[in-house]
Amino acid sequence: MDKRVLRDAPFLISMAVLLALASTIVLAGEFNEVDGVAIRGYDPVAYVTENRAERGSQSFAGAYKGSTFHFKSAANRDLFLANPEKYAPQYSGYCAFGVSRGYKAGISPEAFSVIEGKLYLNYNSEVKATWTKDVPGYVARADEKWPAVEKTTKVIR
Repeated sequence: MDKRVLRDAPFLISMAVLLALASTIVLAGEFNEVDGVAIRGYDPVAYVTENRAERGSQSFAGAYKGSTFHFKSAANRDLFLANPEKYAPQYSGYCAFGVSRGYKAGISPEAFSVIEGKLYLNYNSEVKATWTKDVPGYVARADEKWPAVEKTTKVIR
C-alpha cells in the first residue's frame, strides 16, 4: 500500500467529516422541520385541495427551498413542485398564531386552516380555536412580524 495514503488517511477522514457537517448546515431547509421533513410528513397539497390533514409518504417526496415534503401520491407531489407557493404553508410552516405574537412555535398537523387558498398551521387545536376568532387580524399581524420572526432561531415546541 502507498505510504502517502496511510499518512494522509487521518486528514482525509477529518475533511470528509467536516464536509458532511458543512453540507448538513448548508442544506438545512427553510421550512419548520421535524426529523428532516416539513409539516411532520403531512401532504401540503391535501390541505389545500381536500381541506384535510393527510400523512404523506417517503415514496412521494419532493424538495422545495432545501426542505423535504412528503405527499400521499405522485400526483400531489407533481402539483406541489409545479407551483409550490400555492401549497407551501405560510410562515415556513411555523404556528401562524405564534408568528402573530412575535415568535416561532411548532405545529400539530391536524390544527390547520386554509384561508383564501393559503395554508396556515397552528400549535394545537386550542390555539387554532383562538386563531379562528380573528383570522384577518392575526394574519395581518403575522405578515407584519414575519420578517423579524423568520430570522430567529428559537422555536417553542
